[in-house]
Amino acid sequence: MSQSARPSVRPNNPNFSSGPCAKRPGWSVDGLTDTPFGRSHRAKVGKAKLEEVIDRSAAILGLPEGWRLGIVPASDTGAVEMALWSLLGGRGVDMFTWDSFGDTWVADVQKQLKLDDVRVFTAPYGQLPDLARADFDRDVVFTWNGTTAGVRVPNGDWIADDRKGLTICDATSAAFAMDLPWHKLDVVTWSWQKVLGGEGAHGMLVLSPRAVERLESYTPPWPLPKIFRLTSGGKLMDGIFRGDTINTPSMLAVEDQIDALKWADSIGGLPALMARCEANRATVQSWLDGSDWAVNLADDPAIRSCTSVCLTLKAACFTRLSAEDQAAFAKKMVSLLDKEAVAFDIGSYRDAPPGLRIWGGATVETADIVAVLPWLDWAYAQVQAEFASK
Repeated sequence: MSQSARPSVRPNNPNFSSGPCAKRPGWSVDGLTDTPFGRSHRAKVGKAKLEEVIDRSAAILGLPEGWRLGIVPASDTGAVEMALWSLLGGRGVDMFTWDSFGDTWVADVQKQLKLDDVRVFTAPYGQLPDLARADFDRDVVFTWNGTTAGVRVPNGDWIADDRKGLTICDATSAAFAMDLPWHKLDVVTWSWQKVLGGEGAHGMLVLSPRAVERLESYTPPWPLPKIFRLTSGGKLMDGIFRGDTINTPSMLAVEDQIDALKWADSIGGLPALMARCEANRATVQSWLDGSDWAVNLADDPAIRSCTSVCLTLKAACFTRLSAEDQAAFAKKMVSLLDKEAVAFDIGSYRDAPPGLRIWGGATVETADIVAVLPWLDWAYAQVQAEFASK
């Protein structure tokens, strides 16, 4: 079939957004009938639901003994900022950033906390900074998977086991999709609306024993808002890690997360989730390897994300287009795909190079990836013809 031919097969689920993400296969609101509507989250039934999310998540991810997992306010952003505000300041900090969210954490530390001893290591979209430059006598902050850049850390070999500082890892699009080396990570955060396709507003926070020790031995010099407080009287607020949330959670969202976790268990847990993500990545990459117009934004295969697969046009396709026209070209493709209802929300992130971003997380069926790829060729051909006629 030529690129310009209109495909005949459509994805069953056209939701390829990188967050909130597609619901699990077979999802229905009928699966949420056990939601305790109108009940307090502090009541026995509400707290039991919250504890179930914690326990099921920890079991699927294989958290080591002594690592604490809690539900916190304000999605992954709230979880990361809670960690930064509560833990940083006692040591120098090394920050590694290669996408928009990593840049946000750098801005928090430099412009809001205004720490003096900060080293920032950056890389352009599609690349990783030199991780070997990390000094683990200092605290180290990084994302595991750059959702807006399509680049992930390939492994944890670069992280020292005998570190004196803490490692603080934003893993929101990596948790449940990638093999995280928990013994090398002191703080890990994620949100429900990514790999398991949950609803928003809630974050998850993992603390290692070393992170708990820091919390109980160090008091930051700045005031902490209530929703950032992890200690009381110099001791960890243990209830946060047993379902006593700091603010009021949505019990509907909680029930939806339980539904997603049960589904994850039913298909084989973390190995099955990772396999689904890798199959989606491989499917897109196989198509890219034969494409005459698209390439993976991440040139190095070892660092390509299996969840947020970011594409851009080959340089030759952009040769005669200004930067403004390049962005317009990609936006027209996204608009066409949306109008045809075959791919929703797949434009690249606003700060990233012009292109497309296909979410390949565990809730996305590989068959839907296979079905959407010819539509990308079709959309490219339509827009190319339009620009050629100008």
